[in-house]
This record gives sequence, C-alpha cells and structure tokens, in this order.
Amino acid sequence: MSKKIGAPFNSIFSWYIKKRIHQIELFKKYPFEVQQETLLKLLKTAKNTEIGKAYDYQSIHSISDFKNRVPLQKYEDVFPFIKRSINGEKNILWPSPIKWYAKSSGTTTGKSKFIPVSKEALEECHYKGGKDLLALYYVNFPETKLFKGKHLIIGGSSTINYLNKDSYFGDLSAIIVKNLPWWCEWRRTPNKKITLIPEWEEKIAKLASTTIHEDVYILAGVPSWTLILLEYILKENNVKSILDIWPNLELYMHGGVNFEPYRQQFNNLIPKKEMNYVQTYNASEGFFGIQDLKTSSNMLLMLDYGVFYEFVPINELQNEQPKTLTINEVKINEQYALVISSNAGLWRYLIGDTIKFTSVNPFRFEITGRTKHFINAFGEELIIENTDTAIITAAEKTNTIVLEYTVAPIFMNKNSGAHEWLIEFEVVPENINAFIEVLDLTLKNLNSDYEAKRSKNLILNLPVIRPLKKGMFYGWLKSKGKLGGQNKVPRLSNKREYVDEIIEYANNHY
Repeated sequence: MSKKIGAPFNSIFSWYIKKRIHQIELFKKYPFEVQQETLLKLLKTAKNTEIGKAYDYQSIHSISDFKNRVPLQKYEDVFPFIKRSINGEKNILWPSPIKWYAKSSGTTTGKSKFIPVSKEALEECHYKGGKDLLALYYVNFPETKLFKGKHLIIGGSSTINYLNKDSYFGDLSAIIVKNLPWWCEWRRTPNKKITLIPEWEEKIAKLASTTIHEDVYILAGVPSWTLILLEYILKENNVKSILDIWPNLELYMHGGVNFEPYRQQFNNLIPKKEMNYVQTYNASEGFFGIQDLKTSSNMLLMLDYGVFYEFVPINELQNEQPKTLTINEVKINEQYALVISSNAGLWRYLIGDTIKFTSVNPFRFEITGRTKHFINAFGEELIIENTDTAIITAAEKTNTIVLEYTVAPIFMNKNSGAHEWLIEFEVVPENINAFIEVLDLTLKNLNSDYEAKRSKNLILNLPVIRPLKKGMFYGWLKSKGKLGGQNKVPRLSNKREYVDEIIEYANNHY
C-alpha cells in the first residue's frame, strides 16, 4: 500500500489503540459491572426471540434471575433450535438473521456441530478480538514494524457449503476470511482464492509457493498445521531456517492447543531471539482471551465482546444442573468448565473447555483441557494440563523432541491397568526407560490421584510408550478427512477408540 494510504491508516490505528486500551482498562477495573451490563444488553436484544419469550427475558433484571430461570445447555439441548434456524426460521435464538454456521467437530469425532455465527458475533467479538490483539501487541512492543509487512493466516478446510439459499457453513477460519473487513485484507497474504482452497495438501503447496516471495511479518494458525507449512517451505526451498525465507518474521499468533509442547520445534525452525509468540482463545463460539503480557502466556479474559461468562466448578459437572459462579466469585488455580451466553444466540451454553484463573486482578487464565478429554479409568483423574507438562518435562530431561502424542488406558484385568502413550518423536530418546521414568514421576508430582493409583503398581503400572514413525498422526487424520484448521489429535481419552484406530493405521502403513 502506498505511503499516502499507509500514513493515515497508522494514525487511525494509533488513535484506536489509545481509545481501546482505555476501554480495556475500564473492564479490568470494573469486571463484574461490565459483565452484568453485557448480560442485560443481551437479554434486552433477544427479549422478542422465541427463546426470549419462553423464559420471559423482558422480566429478567439480574444475574441471579437469569441463572434461576434459564437452564444450562449442552449442544444436544440447543441443536433443535439451531436446526430450525438453519432451516430458515427467524428470531429463534437471536433477532438478527443467522447466515453463517461454524462447523466444529472438536477433535476427530465424526459428529459435527453447527455453531451459529451472527453478524454481531463476527464484528463485536471475532474481529474485535483481532484488532485488540494487535493493539495489545503494540503496547508491549511500541517499536514494532508489523504494518510494513504481510500477515499469513493458516486456516483449515475453507469450503463454504450451502445449508439453504440463505445460509452457509464452513470452518470458522473460512467464515472469517470470507467476511474479512478491509482493514484485515490490506496486508494479508495470499489472496482469498488460495486461502479458500478446500483441499488441504493443495492449499499447503499453493500457500508455500505464493508467499515465499512476500515479506511476511506475522503468522497465525494452529501450531501443528503451521509447522507442516513451515517444514514444507524448508524442504521445497532447501533451506534450514524460515528466516532465510522471511527474515522480518516477528510474530506468531496461535491458539487451539497448548503451545508449550510445540515451542522447541518453532525455536528450531525460527531461530530468532526477537521472535514473539502470542496466545489467543478464539473458538467457534467466540473470541474469549488474548495474551496481554510479554512475560506470561496467560490470557486476559475479554469481558466486553458481547459474551457473558459463567464458570462451573469441576466437581459440580456431574450434577444435573450444576452450580455456576460469576466473574466475582472465581478463585485462582481452581478448575472450571466454561459457560457462555453470547451475541450469537447461545444461552448458558457449556462449550466443553476447562480453564483455571492465574490472576483475578485482572482476570487472566489458561486453558487446561476439555470436559470430555480426560482419563479416569482407575480413579486417577488425569487431565491434559498434567500430560502436557509431563511430556514437556520428560522431553527436556532426556534431550528429545516430541511432535505429537495421545494417551488412553490399557485394561489389564478387572482392577488394574496402565496408560498407553502413542508418541511421535522428532528425536527419539536414547533411553526410553529414562523417558518413562521422568514422565511417570512428573505425573505423580502433579496429580495426587495418579500418584495414589501408582502406589506399588497395585492399580496403575508404569506408562507404556509406543513410539510412532513420523507422519503417522498426520496420515491418520488425513484418512479421516480431518486435515487443517481446528482438527486436532485428541490428547486424552477415557476409552481406546482413538488409540486402537491409530495403532491399526500405523501397523498398516509402517
């Protein structure tokens, strides 16, 4: 873009940063009041919808009234209303027409969800989150020159499918790209035609060939799929570092999974001390959090995006209608399942993620896992946060690099068993027993239930490690039509469905 256009844009963005940072400081100072106002505004907007009339939103004037009157909902509960909306009925969950539905399957299950994405959700949540990410980054790095270069977003399968003549579905990344405002299109690469290629491997090839001559400053995407693009570029261009292609690369924006297991791989591919990594929490249901500090990857909960939050203590999840807490009631280091009411018409909706707060002044948090992804086959209550930390520690202490992993129980007899870990190594440990020992010890230190079940091998034996040839997880995902985007290898499962499928795939393709 020419200097004539670029200079005014930078001035406008500078004005936006100052204004927006002031608003962020306000919700940090008055979090409960902002959340209360958000809820009442949502209720007022939706009072004449079918759901609003059913629960008489017009007469709800407090958070407690809302919680007492409207039940918590899972996708199965809300799907009949979404289906009617998809079929063309208006004013069901939200007053403005819903034309877009984000197809979300979580990890690799065949059951897809269709999450409504309203115009308000796009503009006041997803795109606002993108602007805020850059604003907060500029506050932390005022000398940045991001606007001098291009930014590259690695999305998923970007097929836009018709549900009917007035509504469409696709990956969230496809919906976002299809509706991008001009200020996003200004410095993005490549063009929409390539970004929206539906076939993943064709898209990777085109992304690589068309962007290597661009001056890319920003990368964004899920870590596993971003690494595939970077490694493809290195191989095709016979170079050892991405900086040989994009010397001014400065920022990688990531989300969807814990970044720490991938950090060493990124450091190897982008050996740059000044490279910055910023974490976001941008789900199909909304944009919820942004890393706002240079010194920590914890994310600031964004309280003014048209989303009202509630938090279910983990020990309440087994109840039919679990107790929920509001923002002023949560405590640090406690596990909570996240509940949202949003400007896309989701009401008291359990999205399936678990978080814990690391700070309550302001409210910063980290994602700890999924409500359905855990192992409790023997009373060990193992969560993704535990296994991610253990795999990172074991890799560091045995000088190895782990690419991907998944874990499931082995049932040896009625009362005892073990955990089977399928692991793709970039560098295989010289001593696999040492790796297992560190892994096991770390899990014991992190999780007292696991430690108790491991006592004297009475209930849980040592973990069983099954190394996989590099590329097995990718091949398995490809065989299921799950390449790119928000598709992920499931870290934990209480059953052996995923593990047995992957083992069978590996045996047939080794």
